[in-house]
Amino acid sequence: MASRRELNPEKAREMVLIREARRAYRRYYHQCFWACTPDLIITADDVHWVAEQLRKYGGRRAWEAAAKLCR
Repeated sequence: MASRRELNPEKAREMVLIREARRAYRRYYHQCFWACTPDLIITADDVHWVAEQLRKYGGRRAWEAAAKLCR
């Protein structure tokens, strides 16, 4: 079933980045985001911050996740 929503490519990319940032936040919470609330809602404004924290406190896999956020 096709979606009825019409998105421009820029908005669609932004939604994917937000979803990936939320996923990375949950996955690396104990390693990189332990000082923050576990149920923090990640928005488009937070994507850069999530990538920065992944690089600062994470290991190799966190770095790879950050690289995907900064494409």
